[in-house]
Amino acid sequence: MFKDRSDAGRQLALLLSQYRDAQRCIVLALPRGGVPVGAEVARALHLPLDVLVVRKLGLPGHEEYAAGAIAVGGIRVTGEEAPGMARTLKREQRELQRREREYRGDRAPLDLHGMTALLVDDGLATGLSMRAAVIAARALGAVSVIVTVPLGSAFACHALQTPADPSALTGIGSMSPAMTHADEVVCLRTPEPFFAVGAWYESFEAPSDEEVLQALAQWR
Repeated sequence: MFKDRSDAGRQLALLLSQYRDAQRCIVLALPRGGVPVGAEVARALHLPLDVLVVRKLGLPGHEEYAAGAIAVGGIRVTGEEAPGMARTLKREQRELQRREREYRGDRAPLDLHGMTALLVDDGLATGLSMRAAVIAARALGAVSVIVTVPLGSAFACHALQTPADPSALTGIGSMSPAMTHADEVVCLRTPEPFFAVGAWYESFEAPSDEEVLQALAQWR
């Protein structure tokens, strides 16, 4: 088990030494849980840190179960349709926009053209949120997208290395389905049975908006 997200980030960074001081490389944390992990990765690798905002679409009545995900740029990945999903989508779109305003402030939108993006979260269960992040990073111009997590289900880690089903995607424009997967997935642990991400942390309190902003401010 990891003590907390910071501990997980420090351990994860040991697998990413080839990116230390890399040019045109950025750590993009998925808020909010991925930010403490990403901050430690960025610190260890001497890389800039930013956020890529995504939102899980919880299954109505079972919100902890991911039925899809959305990301900046109108990206949507659909895993499972159910009654009430339209309301869920509208609610999460509002929250995504709020977080984008909160975390970016008056800073310019992300521009990843010509860059390698290290996408960091605290873990992968279904992988749908990370899939949306991968597609969003590609749409923002990243030439290489590396998914980096302390732990994940074997299913999600494998799925993120294969193209997505085009019928499950919205907002990718002219992007080829072959560009909807990560160039590499770096996962420290793939426990079986997996259970849930939080089961493998001694402390798994959700970071606040203030903690996210504080982490970002340290790297500007």
